[in-house]
Amino acid sequence: MKQLLLDIAPPPLPTLANFVPGRNAELLQTLENILMGREKERFFYLWGNRGCGKSHLLQGLAGAYKHTRMKATYYACDENTRFAADGEADCVLVDDSDRLGAEAQIHLFNLYNRIRDEGHACLLVTGPVAPAQLKLRDDLVTRLGWGLVYQVHELTDEEKIKAMKSHAASRGLDLPQEVGDYLLRHERRDLPTLIATVDALDNYALANRRKITVPLVRELLQAAS
Repeated sequence: MKQLLLDIAPPPLPTLANFVPGRNAELLQTLENILMGREKERFFYLWGNRGCGKSHLLQGLAGAYKHTRMKATYYACDENTRFAADGEADCVLVDDSDRLGAEAQIHLFNLYNRIRDEGHACLLVTGPVAPAQLKLRDDLVTRLGWGLVYQVHELTDEEKIKAMKSHAASRGLDLPQEVGDYLLRHERRDLPTLIATVDALDNYALANRRKITVPLVRELLQAAS
């Protein structure tokens, strides 16, 4: 997202409550069941395209655990990620497993086995594709497919506009349909960016004492480019 929009309206922290489920209602309910101790399965793999909400869900679940005074450990993976041998965690969240290097994949493989054999924790892992399509070591891929596997579906354009309108209404704004359509055509299409842009538009319109219109959106985006 353009730096000006970041400066004006940093996106809100991801929570389970502000995740817009769309076609992911079953997945969201499963995560809430995990948090409440109502889910028997302990291993989960979530996959989907960039911007579909996988990181939002994992970070939101980590925050929810913190609020209930249970311990969750969140890892944003890179090539050299190392996983702590922490037997006290109630939930371990591994985001973007496809970024792990060869040695880091061994560490995740060992972590999976340790949680399965010794712990009570849940393990949630994300990636861009279904387990069988991951370009990771075969034994790790096999394990990631053993638990529950969910595809995280991206919101449709109609659902994104509905979410923007709902967020705008929470700020006392009436977001015109044509503004939502314009943002989908000219801005990054992931929902956090779109929501942050609505916040930026609100601030920009107030500062300039103008209504939110397509010309105002065009002006703000040009200023931020």
